[in-house]
Formats: sequence, structure tokens, C-alpha cells
Amino acid sequence: MAGLDITPRVPAGRSLIQGYGGGGFRISGVRVAGSRLVFPERNLPWDVTDVDAITIASLSEVVAGAEPVSILLIGCGQEGRRPNPAIAEAMREHGVVVEWMATGAACRTFNVLIGEERPVAAALIAVD
Repeated sequence: MAGLDITPRVPAGRSLIQGYGGGGFRISGVRVAGSRLVFPERNLPWDVTDVDAITIASLSEVVAGAEPVSILLIGCGQEGRRPNPAIAEAMREHGVVVEWMATGAACRTFNVLIGEERPVAAALIAVD
């Protein structure tokens, strides 16, 4: 039986999360260390290593950035443990829906939504 290619179709110039683990990510062919904020066309270092360190200020680039975002996926490390619910409420005031999940699930979901050309960003805590 021939193999089936399940690689998402992502428009040129868009971020594609190709791997995670070992304390970082492979995004569009480039290995980056540490936690990241990933947008459709760029990614930035994110100075968060634990769910309890997530704050509204640490997510300010999501609402202040150049790219419109209506869905924010937060990859909370190995587990999908939710941080302070006030964060989701504050993001909702900016028109952003927040989804909390494990980092791996957030990476996969981001790729699907990018393939659908949805206005999504991901805040991803790096895992080992």
C-alpha cells in the first residue's frame, strides 16, 4: 500500500511547527530554543517556562502585534493545566478566544488552523 501524505498544506511564508521537544521547536525548518510565541508569519521568544508564569503582560504581543489574532492556543507544557482564568477573560476583551492544552496538542492544532488560514497564534511552553 502506498503511503498517505498527511502534511498540512500551508500557504507560502506561513509558520509551520514541524517538531517540538528537547527544550525547543522546529518552525518552518529552523530549530529554535525555549518557549515561543508563534504567529502565522513570525515567531518570537517567550520568557515563560511554567504555566504559573503566564500573565496578561506575557501575552501582550498577541493583542498588540501587527497580525490580527482571534484564537490563541496556549501550550501548557506536558499537561493541559489551565492557569489563572482572568487571563482568558482579559484576552476575550480584545476579541481573542483562548484554548489551553498540552504543548504537543497546541502545535498540531496551530498547524491545522494555519492550513485553514485562520487568525491564530500559539503561546508554547517548551518541553524536554
